[in-house]
Amino acid sequence: MLSKWVVALLASIIGLSVWIFFHPSYQKSLEARFYYMIGEYTHAYERSNEAFLLDPYNRMASTIMAQSTMAMKYVRYNEDARKYKKEIYRIAAQPSISDQERSKIKMMTNIVIDGHGKLASTVVIDRVLIDEANEHYRQFKKLHDELVSPR
Repeated sequence: MLSKWVVALLASIIGLSVWIFFHPSYQKSLEARFYYMIGEYTHAYERSNEAFLLDPYNRMASTIMAQSTMAMKYVRYNEDARKYKKEIYRIAAQPSISDQERSKIKMMTNIVIDGHGKLASTVVIDRVLIDEANEHYRQFKKLHDELVSPR
């Protein structure tokens, strides 16, 4: 009697595993998970979206899609911060800084500071992305405070 249950359970597990392995939605979900783990968030989002369109009940696809969306926000934030930092260094290298350039720097710092508030930190986001974003925020906040404080 017990052996029949064991065989039935084993057959069910094997059947479920084969179905997951060969079902296109779950194949794409596994692909998406791989891309997410190696930091290719755009590819991860694309594959998980494809999987979700094939099967809207695929929880792995919807989870990876949400995680990839958040990770891509961090990536864009860090890219923008680096771009603004490069522009600020270019301006600061000039012999004198005009009021217009000072306003431009202040505007860039405001964009980075405000953008940081729109990021939501979760445990599944790569810690390196979060740490880099936090460091950019601190640097731009310090620069902003120096620009705003009276001389």
